[in-house]
Amino acid sequence: MADPQSRSETRIRIPVGGDRSTSGVLLMPGAGAKRRAVIVAHGAGNDMDTPLIASFAEGLCAAGYPALRFNFLYKEEQRSAPDRQEALVRTWGAVFAHTRQLLAGKIDSWVAAGKSMGGRVASQMAAEGLLPVDGLIFLGYPLHPADDTGRLRDSHLYGVDTPMLFFAGTRDPLCSLPLLKGVLERLKAPWQLLTIEGGDHSFHVPKSLRRHEGEVFSEITGKAVDWLNRMK
Repeated sequence: MADPQSRSETRIRIPVGGDRSTSGVLLMPGAGAKRRAVIVAHGAGNDMDTPLIASFAEGLCAAGYPALRFNFLYKEEQRSAPDRQEALVRTWGAVFAHTRQLLAGKIDSWVAAGKSMGGRVASQMAAEGLLPVDGLIFLGYPLHPADDTGRLRDSHLYGVDTPMLFFAGTRDPLCSLPLLKGVLERLKAPWQLLTIEGGDHSFHVPKSLRRHEGEVFSEITGKAVDWLNRMK
C-alpha cells in the first residue's frame, strides 16, 4: 500500500495533434508507488470525471498504482457526439505516448482500462499493435448495440495477445453474458470475467439489492487491484 500522505494529483494538458489538446488527471501514489501504471478512458456518454472513472483511478492510486484518466476530444471541447474512430484512436495514442514520456524511468509496465467505448478502442488498438500495453481492463464491454445481439463487436478481440480483465453487469443491455462467455472461450489471450449482480452497463444496481454505488465501484476497483497484483 502506498503512503497516502505522499500521493499527488495533477491536472495536465496532453497534445493530440495540431493545435488541439485534451486534459488528464494524473494520480501518483508517491512513496511505495508500483512500477506499473494504468491509463483509464471514459465511455461514450460520460467523461473522465464520471464517478466510476474517478473512483476507479483513485482506488488504483490508493493501492500504489499510478493512474491517469483523460478526456477524449469531443468531451474536452464540450461536444455531445463521440469523435469518429480515427480521432478516438489518435487521442488514445497521444495520451499513451505523452504519459510514457512524462513517467519515463518510473514505469516498466502499462495497462489500458476503459469504460465501454474507451475500452473497446484500446482493445482494437492493442490488436493492431498500436497500443503496446501489458494488460487490458474493460469496465463494461459494449459487445453489441443495446438489445441487438445480432451485431457483435468481437472480431478484433481474437487478435489481442495481452491478458484481459472483463467486468460485466448481469443486466447490461449492451453485453449479453452468454454471448460474452462464448467470445471469451475463443480468445487466445488469458482472460478473466467478473460479474456484478444486478448491474447495468454502468454498474447501477436495483434498489432492492441495497447496495450503494460507491460500494459497487469499490468492489470493482478491489478486484482490478487483485488482478494487477497477480500480473507478472
